[in-house]
Amino acid sequence: MPPSGISDEEAAPIKAVPLRHPIRNLIAAIIIVIVASFIYDAALRETYDWPTFATYVFDHRIAQAALVTLELTVYSMIIGIILGLVLAVMRLSLNPVFKSISWVYIWIFRGTPIYVQLTFWGLLGVIYPTIALGVPLLPPVITLSTDANLSFFVLAVIGLGLNEAAYVAEIVRAGILSVDRGQEEAATALGMSWLQTMWRVIIPQSMRVIIPPIGNEIISMLKTTSLVVAVPLAGDLYSVARDISVGIFRPIPLFLVASVWYLAFTSILMVGQYFLERRFGRGIGDQRTLRQPSEAR
Repeated sequence: MPPSGISDEEAAPIKAVPLRHPIRNLIAAIIIVIVASFIYDAALRETYDWPTFATYVFDHRIAQAALVTLELTVYSMIIGIILGLVLAVMRLSLNPVFKSISWVYIWIFRGTPIYVQLTFWGLLGVIYPTIALGVPLLPPVITLSTDANLSFFVLAVIGLGLNEAAYVAEIVRAGILSVDRGQEEAATALGMSWLQTMWRVIIPQSMRVIIPPIGNEIISMLKTTSLVVAVPLAGDLYSVARDISVGIFRPIPLFLVASVWYLAFTSILMVGQYFLERRFGRGIGDQRTLRQPSEAR
């Protein structure tokens, strides 16, 4: 029975009609037609040379170079994340010396191109033929030959890792600063040490802010490895694909091969990033997407 004073017509359930989006549907249809036309044209265009692409996409040289690219990415990111975490803590420290060292490091490595940095690492053996370890102003305890002890692969990893640390440091610092100050005060009131507070309270809560940009940095690092030719290291995916293309005079299909491998790796990394974001985003609230004002009502 409807409440008194309300007629049956007024109490009838509302028949909601979904909002129409003709412009959005039209744009989607146009994009689909354009993409389909491009795919059809690319499939028939001889310049792409798909038979050559199919021949070399799983070539053992390409596969080996892809492994080298992955190794460069993993080792460089390990250095970048560990050193970046240290630099972030130093930047947030009350010690002016630590804060200054961190600031200068970040300023230098963020302010100069990565290609130039890798070029200097490649010339390390020319600038410093030997590396002496010992107490200053006294005879060195150990003297090492730079060329004999540091391969181009090691120099490439060091160069990429040190550069990445500057960016990771700012990401971690932003994540730590995003945690409410009261969390640290509450941990201190419970008797936790500074290290326990950072490890058990601050860092876990900051991960939801840190993970997305760190994931982007890993994907960016994967593609930045193509610049190790400046060291010069010639065993990465891009370099090998380029060398093969020079030998067979077919640059376009070989660059497509390299692009497919890069795309496959980045896709896997994006999936891993998605699950990490879900893992550290638990308890924060439901995922929200931007909605049009008409849809929010």
